[in-house]
Amino acid sequence: MRVLPAVQRWSASLVLGLALSLTAQSAEARKKDKDEKPAEAPYPSTYKSYPGRPTALVGATVYDGRGGRIDNGTVLFADGKLVAIGGADLAIPAGYDRIDAKGKFVTPGVIDAHSHLGDYPTPSVDAHSDGNEATSPTTPDVWAEHSVWPQDPGFTRALANGGITALQILPGSANLMGGRSVTLKNVPSLTVQGMKFPGAPYSLKMACGENPKRVYGSKGQKPSTRMGNFAVNRQTWIDAKAYMDNADADRDLGKETLAGVLKGEILIQNHCYRADEMALVIDMAKEMGYKVAAFHHAVESYKIADLLRENGICSAVWADWYGFKMEAYDGIPENAVLIARAGACVIIHSDDENGIQRLNQEAAKAQAAGKRIGIDIPDAQVVGWFTYNAAKALGIADRTGSLETGKMADVVLWNGNPLSVYTRPEKVWIDGAMLFDADNPKLRPVSDFELGQPGEGDVK
Repeated sequence: MRVLPAVQRWSASLVLGLALSLTAQSAEARKKDKDEKPAEAPYPSTYKSYPGRPTALVGATVYDGRGGRIDNGTVLFADGKLVAIGGADLAIPAGYDRIDAKGKFVTPGVIDAHSHLGDYPTPSVDAHSDGNEATSPTTPDVWAEHSVWPQDPGFTRALANGGITALQILPGSANLMGGRSVTLKNVPSLTVQGMKFPGAPYSLKMACGENPKRVYGSKGQKPSTRMGNFAVNRQTWIDAKAYMDNADADRDLGKETLAGVLKGEILIQNHCYRADEMALVIDMAKEMGYKVAAFHHAVESYKIADLLRENGICSAVWADWYGFKMEAYDGIPENAVLIARAGACVIIHSDDENGIQRLNQEAAKAQAAGKRIGIDIPDAQVVGWFTYNAAKALGIADRTGSLETGKMADVVLWNGNPLSVYTRPEKVWIDGAMLFDADNPKLRPVSDFELGQPGEGDVK
């Protein structure tokens, strides 16, 4: 064996050391870039608001979505934005269309935090069933927007009957990690990107409880138990952390989504019914370093409302759906008011193409259940359950969800108290454009699918 002189040995060691150092620095730089540089959105929103006119709604009872109420109020909006909200003495600038709203009510646009419109559209046939990628317990690589059918008649019905101006489309709950959600503006468009709420963060849909263990246990796969659910989730997060630490790892779409969650760029929307499981999810989130924005369905939130308040987690719930499976057994109609009384965040959601058309009535049902046990939540606060709180959970409350100067002019004029079963939306504006008017047949949107096909004999 040839032995190098001391100087040559020292030089060789120095070169090797420098090479290793540069390699380490290069890897560290790549890792830093991977950690800090947000991935560019490959499917950006192409949404552009429809043209509107400067409008003044005068004389209405105004609920601002943040618990405020103005009697004989005035709401001004122009150029797609809310200009001013005030009382009868609020000056109306020249050039505004004045709408007499005396005896009527004005609220922010209604927002559904949990919808499957477009992914499970009407008509409900197998060919339209695109909401569950039930091929693996974790599919964070799929995106709900790639299944959304913009012609779903459910969108226009939600607008006309429910005053829905924005909604979150979630993948289904067959999987522990079902994929990315998408938040949409409820406007007619030929493409889903033309509906996509500009700048809204993505969410990762997660699910615990019966659905994942039933779907995969029936296939002889893991998970088949609740402990299996948590084991798979934890290992998946551990793998995602390792991916983030490995600068040379091949690109992985699913782990990109999980990395986005761990960086705080992507929210978590967690389907979960039982109080004990929600508490365990909170612990797992703290262990892995992410935060749950909202528990969905959450029929047992009333049992841990203080824990949810302390952790800043919303509960997206129904008024009175319960008992349709074992984990829904302890659902009670007073759930929402008990959460609200504890000072936690309440959202009324649909998970249903019909329920989305009456979130206001569902909120009123929950409010009435509270009154029967001596908990009286004011109307102005209840309106926030289907406006501002939903926007908060979706990460868009800085732009919509309440009637505040400078926010998007997403506005509903109701023909009566929105918490009455007799009330319907009379007019709906999205970014200041009137997209529904009950008094104008030309402003009653109909999807292309609803227009149907030419009759026999019309086309040869």
